[in-house]
Amino acid sequence: MFSKFQKNKSSINFLKNIIFTSFLLFTFYPNSPNALNAGLEFQWDSSDNFKRLKWFQKDDKKSAKNKIFFFLRASDRKTGLIKVSLKVPDLFLKKIKKEKINFCQVQIGGYTKRSKCLKNISTEIEIDKKNQSIDIFPTSPIPSDKDNYAIVLNVVNPNRGGLYQFHAFGQSSGNIPVSFYLGSWTLKMQSQ
Repeated sequence: MFSKFQKNKSSINFLKNIIFTSFLLFTFYPNSPNALNAGLEFQWDSSDNFKRLKWFQKDDKKSAKNKIFFFLRASDRKTGLIKVSLKVPDLFLKKIKKEKINFCQVQIGGYTKRSKCLKNISTEIEIDKKNQSIDIFPTSPIPSDKDNYAIVLNVVNPNRGGLYQFHAFGQSSGNIPVSFYLGSWTLKMQSQ
């Protein structure tokens, strides 16, 4: 009976040691290269009118040089566009320069290929600091075809980590131009 108790006690101690060791490893090495990021994204006001758009950024660390692709896929555009407005958070707008903004036809990356511009679209770009927006006027309307487009920003990330939300608005081509909401991108910046 006593040997059975000893065997049970040693197996319980062994399990405690494994759990404690794994806890220490994750405590001291939380940002290891193989660490998993949680795939959780939330919205403060998640209504039916909110539309999440795809994006890609090269670096998510604060104060780092970053290249951000804001994708406008074919499924995101129902009509041709003669104007795209990007509502920008204040901390990003301070660091954006007109010559560091590009609008292009894009290849959206994935598992086997990288995101990259295929063809630059000639545009007129205006930065409106009062309304915190970037207005992009292509010389010829962007068609509602199967091609994907992107607004590309080369920017230095803000000094604060957190969530930053960008909103896109479009103006349709046609006899009567109508402005409408295209969608939103929520970027996450690490606070480390």
